[in-house]
Amino acid sequence: MSTPTTKPILSPSLLSADFGRLDQELADLEGAGLSWVHWDVMDGAFVPNITLGAPIVKKCRPKTHLFFDVHLMVDRPERYLDQFLDAGADLLCIHAEACTHLESALSRISHGGARAALALNPHTPLACLDYILPQLDMVLIMSVNPGFGGQSFIPFSLRKIRDLAERIREAGTKTLIQVDGGVTPENAESLVANGADVLVSGSAFFAHPPYSERHQRFLQEARKGLGSAGK
Repeated sequence: MSTPTTKPILSPSLLSADFGRLDQELADLEGAGLSWVHWDVMDGAFVPNITLGAPIVKKCRPKTHLFFDVHLMVDRPERYLDQFLDAGADLLCIHAEACTHLESALSRISHGGARAALALNPHTPLACLDYILPQLDMVLIMSVNPGFGGQSFIPFSLRKIRDLAERIREAGTKTLIQVDGGVTPENAESLVANGADVLVSGSAFFAHPPYSERHQRFLQEARKGLGSAGK
């Protein structure tokens, strides 16, 4: 599947969806005009919670045309790359803090046919991107500490997003910037103005049906930031 590129993009986090009716949730998201959906995979080790695995992603893959944005919050993610590639992930995002051989793992994702992305926890400096930015389709800036939904946005994340956007411009790459954690319509404009391309939202999206109206609210606010985004 090609990557939807009309920015900004909203990628609702299924962590806040009804797990008992995932197939219907996916259908409702697609019907509401969404193009991406965010899968939070947690292992109970890298983060405290346990969520879902590759078999669930694989079961849901034939039921929707949504772009599967899969975020692996797991220790040693290289152990699971083949499973999630086989399950139909369109993009696989691994954590810099969880993987010893980042270049190797990212290359496996790309060679497996998916987009390669790297997530950075709030405390992780952008310096870890120095040699691998050109091979990244996306960088995920965690604007909360990973593992739980419903947290408040960490303010210094705005500077980190802005600094990353400048790095991408200097490198001349087409790397997307995704932001996950405390994302709401109220801060969507500021996030996009500072360089964000893809916004992940869980409870601030799913707790406000109907999805079509909530999607449009997010996009209306996010698009206000395009004029000053500098990208």
